[in-house]
Amino acid sequence: MKSTVAFHTLGCKLNYSETSTIGQQFTQNGYDIVQFNDGANVYVINTCTVTDNADKECRQIIRRALRKNPEAYIIVTGCYAQLKPDDIAHIEGVDAVLGSNEKFKIFGLLENFTKQKLSCIHVTPTEEMDEVFSASSSEQDDRTRAFLKIQDGCDYKCSFCTIPLARGKSRSLDVESVLNNFKQLIDNGYKEIILTGVNVGDYGKAIGSDFYSLLKAIIEIPGDFRVRISSIEPNLLTDEVISLTANSEKLCKHFHIPLQSGSSKILKLMQRRYNTDDYKKVVEKAHSKIDDLGIGIDVIVGFPGETEEDFLDTYNFLKELPFSYLHVFTYSERANTKAISMEGSVDIVERKRRNNMLRVLSEKKRNLFYHSMVGKELSVLFEKEGKDDEIKGFASNYIRVKTGYNPDLINTFTNVTISEVDDSHCVTDSNVCNSQMKSSVE
Repeated sequence: MKSTVAFHTLGCKLNYSETSTIGQQFTQNGYDIVQFNDGANVYVINTCTVTDNADKECRQIIRRALRKNPEAYIIVTGCYAQLKPDDIAHIEGVDAVLGSNEKFKIFGLLENFTKQKLSCIHVTPTEEMDEVFSASSSEQDDRTRAFLKIQDGCDYKCSFCTIPLARGKSRSLDVESVLNNFKQLIDNGYKEIILTGVNVGDYGKAIGSDFYSLLKAIIEIPGDFRVRISSIEPNLLTDEVISLTANSEKLCKHFHIPLQSGSSKILKLMQRRYNTDDYKKVVEKAHSKIDDLGIGIDVIVGFPGETEEDFLDTYNFLKELPFSYLHVFTYSERANTKAISMEGSVDIVERKRRNNMLRVLSEKKRNLFYHSMVGKELSVLFEKEGKDDEIKGFASNYIRVKTGYNPDLINTFTNVTISEVDDSHCVTDSNVCNSQMKSSVE
């Protein structure tokens, strides 16, 4: 009988792509991947440092694993493991703690997966990280959308963020490797590839390239596919990237552009590399050049020093921007950051109130954007996910679309006309879908 391994991933899409790559190591070494609740021989927990209760989450997941199999070998890796290896090593049941680099070297570092009295720790100091490991993963098992890691680490020093401490300096996978990995995903049948990293717009630094050049090389690859950018900093969303997106059907008409605050005062405290005027210019330029562009925005509420006036500045600033959805985060204190020692702490109840206000604004904006699509023709990549009588997918601009179930639509670019908005989806008539199936992206 084969040995079994189960995974639990916390955090961002980058973490998920890396977990998938770790999983490939195990399958290549004769392991079967099973669900977390199935009682595996080995459990790998890929952690995150963004949440304020990383320690609590980690302990809960370890207890869940040991309840399923008290003799299971427990490996904890990822950003939290990089930052707090000794703390994790003292959690009962943990057998190995692997840092951000070591997660890709499990079979070279661990001789066997036999429980010991003491945990072993393998963590490269952040300042010594100079490698970038490729990684990719699929969102589902129907080979529709895949995430491709092109970059790791970050040179920015935002006062609230521990990512540079956990991931190290910005570094990029070489262009040839990115293109080869991309082609492999296309050959495997994926139709949408999401480029991911800690700071993808920073791609190319120190290797004689840049993100714009990489995008140009990618869209020249033959095939029936489209490319989505996971997230890009406003100061790195260049005119060239905007123009390329406007003029290529292979680049999704969708940008996710972190803002964090609509108050220039708070942005300065956060040590962001732009002010509100800079941000507004980038968003309006992209919106004016790309038809039906979908724009997502990250915002943090309750940052130290954020007064009610500052929050209202953020609210009113966002209200006037042409975005389609928000990701709203409530500020949480993180050790080893500048922000934790700043004055003007915002009461937790007030932080939650501000969060809720922005979530309501997000829903209003999303609803307006979806209704603006009624009567328009969009290219949708349908996926297996959905109820028995319906099928769902994403348009290029990240609109969620559903229609009557038709297996022939799965993993196919289909031109559809939006007829109505229903709950959290745009809806198109299934008969229209059948007559407008699109075999390729120009």
